[in-house]
Amino acid sequence: MQDVRDALERLTGLNVGYVIALYEEFRRDPSAVDPSWRAFFEQWGPRLAELEAPTPAAVVTGPAFDFSKVAATVQLAQRIRHRGHRAARLDPLGSSPPGDPALDPAYHGLTEDDLAQLPAALVGGPVAQDAPNALVAIDRLRQIYCGTIGFDYGHIQERAEREWLEDAIESGRYRVQLDAEGKRALLERLTAVEVFERYLHRAFVGQKRFSIEGTDMLVPILDEVLRQVAAAGIPKVAMGMAHRGRLNVLAHVLGKPYEQILAEFMGLDHRESVAQTEGGTLGYTGDVKYHMGGVRATGELQVILANNPSHLEFVDPVVEGMARALQERRDQPGFPTQDVDACLPILIHGDAAFTGEGIVAETLNMSGIPGYSTGGTIHIIVNNQLGYTTEPQEGRSTLYASDPARGFEIPVFHVNADDPEACLTAARLAFAYRQRFHKDVLIDLIGYRRWGHNEADEPTFTQPVLYRVISQHPTVRELWAKRLLAEGIVTEEEANALERRYFSLLQEIRQKLQSEAKPTLLTNGSSNGDRRTPSVTTSVPLDRLKELNRQAHSLPEGFHLNPKMHRQLQRRLEAVEREEQVDWAHAELLAFASLLAEGVPIRLAGQDTIRGTFSQRHVAFYDFETGERVIPLQRMPAARASFAAYNSPLSEAAPLGFEYGYSVQAPEALVLWEAQFGDFANVAQVIIDQFIVSGWAKWRQRSALVLLLPHGYEGQGPEHSSARLERFLQLAAEDNVRIANCTTAAQYFHLLRRQAALRAVDPRPLVVMTPKSLLRHPRAMSAVRELAEGTFQPVLDDPHAADRREEVTRLIFCSGKVYVDLVTSPQFSEARTVAILRLEELYPFPELEIAALLSRYPNARDVVWLQEEPKNMGAWTFVQPRLQALLGDRTLRYIGRPERASPAEGHADAHEREQARIIAEAFAGVPEPAVPA
Repeated sequence: MQDVRDALERLTGLNVGYVIALYEEFRRDPSAVDPSWRAFFEQWGPRLAELEAPTPAAVVTGPAFDFSKVAATVQLAQRIRHRGHRAARLDPLGSSPPGDPALDPAYHGLTEDDLAQLPAALVGGPVAQDAPNALVAIDRLRQIYCGTIGFDYGHIQERAEREWLEDAIESGRYRVQLDAEGKRALLERLTAVEVFERYLHRAFVGQKRFSIEGTDMLVPILDEVLRQVAAAGIPKVAMGMAHRGRLNVLAHVLGKPYEQILAEFMGLDHRESVAQTEGGTLGYTGDVKYHMGGVRATGELQVILANNPSHLEFVDPVVEGMARALQERRDQPGFPTQDVDACLPILIHGDAAFTGEGIVAETLNMSGIPGYSTGGTIHIIVNNQLGYTTEPQEGRSTLYASDPARGFEIPVFHVNADDPEACLTAARLAFAYRQRFHKDVLIDLIGYRRWGHNEADEPTFTQPVLYRVISQHPTVRELWAKRLLAEGIVTEEEANALERRYFSLLQEIRQKLQSEAKPTLLTNGSSNGDRRTPSVTTSVPLDRLKELNRQAHSLPEGFHLNPKMHRQLQRRLEAVEREEQVDWAHAELLAFASLLAEGVPIRLAGQDTIRGTFSQRHVAFYDFETGERVIPLQRMPAARASFAAYNSPLSEAAPLGFEYGYSVQAPEALVLWEAQFGDFANVAQVIIDQFIVSGWAKWRQRSALVLLLPHGYEGQGPEHSSARLERFLQLAAEDNVRIANCTTAAQYFHLLRRQAALRAVDPRPLVVMTPKSLLRHPRAMSAVRELAEGTFQPVLDDPHAADRREEVTRLIFCSGKVYVDLVTSPQFSEARTVAILRLEELYPFPELEIAALLSRYPNARDVVWLQEEPKNMGAWTFVQPRLQALLGDRTLRYIGRPERASPAEGHADAHEREQARIIAEAFAGVPEPAVPA
């Protein structure tokens, strides 16, 4: 008998004990149980009693009571719930669904007669209510799960979520059944969407717009989500999408005027062509119309559509960062307080890109991580069932485009884009799930693409059969209008009048623009990079530094500090009290503490950033006995703003994109992202190129994000030496960024405080080549008084040459860690006619400061640029023309590694030899000073 019990539970998940208990309740009062269970117990109840006693299995499994049929029925019901989407009618073009043999009763050894004799309660859920038997309940399940919505949630591990979804889906609680007024309103909305595209197609032949046609229901889906958002009292929505359908979303969801969109197609610019700032005029290059974002504020709801380049899914983490910033309050000490219902993120994906772009998986992975979670994102795949020319079987290894989401246990609602009410149902259900569980959810809007990848493309070159079908397929507006005609809700003339009205409106706008507007040219501002950085105060009084230092290292009473940390903590406390020297990480900590005391929120994130890659930072301490974490910066009595520090996932693109988006929507905060090694930023190059350095020029989007990139040649190989300084310098133009390569802790302290001070008056991203070996090097340490006095200096003079400048015949210009190699070399003490000048900030290029230093060395005719990077890397190609222009008739020579394909040597001994050669050459053949007359 135990074998029967085990088999039943294994096959069905049905708890036999529960069934027996229910049977006992039936025996006491038959009316106390569901009618379908009552029918079951009336027929087979006596046999259930035998399960409570050791009865031979043959008796229980005899023909009068076949438990295998019970198990099979339960299993069939679960298969339909979890696999019914494979038989759903999801393709508007009518392709056959993949199917699943397990959806057939015969697969489970069942016939219709079997099901008709079994109780509906075996099927379970709302479909079993009032059903006379399992056959009717199974039929109801099929109608729900194999219709025009495929509910894909069997992969979710949390039982509570599965049960909620099952009840929500089968009860029809979120099913949309529009009344006559709602149906007419939807027809008008679909007409506006379709006519907009058709008008652009006819009026601007061949111009790219990446039409929404074939997935027109995207706009009503967004309408429905925004209605739910407003009803729930969520004040903001942050949206991201690629170019497909963007113009339609801008027009009909964001409310961008038709006039402005048509003017862009006509080459008429209605925007300001030049932005005036306090520091001068900055150029504006702009971007194509289907990359631009927008903001709509209606009543108490604000909708933000992020700008996005053609790198498709790379806007995903940017939007998540924006949403997180909008969800948080940062005006109190400690971690920011997050309200996930302060902003809803919506991401609209392409089907080919969702499976093809790795940043999608990176972004999905962040959804449940504390420092990055936004309380659930609504994802929508605008599924054309086709890439540019690449078909699904060529572009992915999965059945559905949405399958990468399954690995993150995200429920997916596949929906036929030609069934409007099903689309709206999916939207309502998705929002309800997000609000119930505050987790991600995905709508797979399965449609088609009426034209080529763009409107200048010819799709029949590669998909002739498919596009013959599409050319004959009616639009969703036509299908909806036909249905409303059949229902007598609208007449054919009313439907046609709607079309004419929108066509006429667009035509009138275009004619007005042609008669009144004049073409304007975008005027670029100065790109000379000579705009002066505003002067700000960055020093902190000594007494204040001492107090902040004590607070920033204060641990709770009874806290068990790691024994290995005692000496380091004590040294930090004593260094400031005794006004001695502080190292790099200590100066950073004091900068953070002073900013928090001034009310500046700070967010620091990156790979192993809390401790620091080189065990240098330690903004958090962990109790050696309990593991409890304490962050003293969050507990400082002087703090007036939040401090957040997070270790990021082991990736670069999505985390950096997230921090960029966060910085855009949190302009009052100092936001920093740190790479484990600077080289790793290579993986985030799209975020750097397309957002960080060009966001202002393309979209007038401001960010003061700080990138901390460990850089320096210490023999650690090609992938742990260079943060690719040359790439950032090549991207520097029109005062778009600041790029620094400091050599002292004090310079870093003042640089961070300057960036925080400038975030309100002159916000620009800051890229810092941070050190590795210099983190604790005595030559990079600074006296505490240097933090209490002075400010950041873009160029540092040689302090050793202050009393012999007229004797100097060779000037060595350098930047960063190689300076310490120079001054710690044996040759340095003998080189009395050599002066070493440090470029601490490479961009904006400090022309005035360099010119002033050159005037101090009138006899230095031999000028050298020295770097440890190869000649085709590092700063040489950037510095050479700018520095030569300041030297006049003096010569400028290069010393460093020759041009190379790889940044650094792979063996430590080879590195040492090359580094020694560079330093030796720097001090070799120095010209003798002129003999006085």
